[in-house]
Amino acid sequence: MTNIAICAPATPITREHAAALEEMVAAEFAGTSVTFHDQCFEREGHFAGSDLTRLTAFLECANDPAYDVVWFAKGGYGSNRIAEAAVARVNQAAKSKTYVGFSDCGYLLAALYRHGIGQCAHGSMPVSARSENGRRAVRRVLQWLNGDNSGLEPSLDGKTPAVAFNLITLAMISNTPLMPDLSGHVVMVEEVSEHLYSIDRLFFHLGAVLPRIAGLRLGAVTDIPENYVEFGQTEEEIAKFWCDRAGVPYLGRAEIGHTSANKVVPFGLASPSKAP
Repeated sequence: MTNIAICAPATPITREHAAALEEMVAAEFAGTSVTFHDQCFEREGHFAGSDLTRLTAFLECANDPAYDVVWFAKGGYGSNRIAEAAVARVNQAAKSKTYVGFSDCGYLLAALYRHGIGQCAHGSMPVSARSENGRRAVRRVLQWLNGDNSGLEPSLDGKTPAVAFNLITLAMISNTPLMPDLSGHVVMVEEVSEHLYSIDRLFFHLGAVLPRIAGLRLGAVTDIPENYVEFGQTEEEIAKFWCDRAGVPYLGRAEIGHTSANKVVPFGLASPSKAP
């Protein structure tokens, strides 16, 4: 049995979101159980409860030996506000778990990875289970958590460590206490709802602060707002430009992003989930 605890380090979900995932798991994954922390449904302004509420819920899920996996319910914004306190308060049980999420929850994944806490993975989240397209992405995560690697990002070779982040999240954690050492890693990035000039600006910053990485892969860049003047380069041309400036090998595209094609990227070396 794979026991999954779900909490919301950033923004809330609805009971309907939870029910959609529970129905999917019951129908397709007989050896899996999902437990939503009540905090997932709380709201305080933008957030799924106060910082203390979100931190407490994460720790209750992470520190409980009954769970094998902590799955983040939704991104949005807010996990950075609790990440340092979270990694400082985990117990021994938390260090053997798998942690899954992406987008804003990359802040928390980065902090966990920096401190060697569990197996972190970039993967889609329960909030997506209400649509058929979303269920395809969620299904890949559940399959991986049950030992099926067919939904992993296909470029993973099992020899070179990798990570995957939302581009703006990675830029924001650089030079902060959340940033892991990414030397020698393949770094995969994706983005949503940013102008191309903003994509360019983020790559400018990362080109100056990333350590010697093994290379960069670009995932999907979606919902790009229309600017009053055309930028003049595509997202891939931007990535290649700044990789060349920084002396970073550009390795091509990755199948990650805010789309139903989002693949799972375990941090470090790709392997089956630690969940039984």
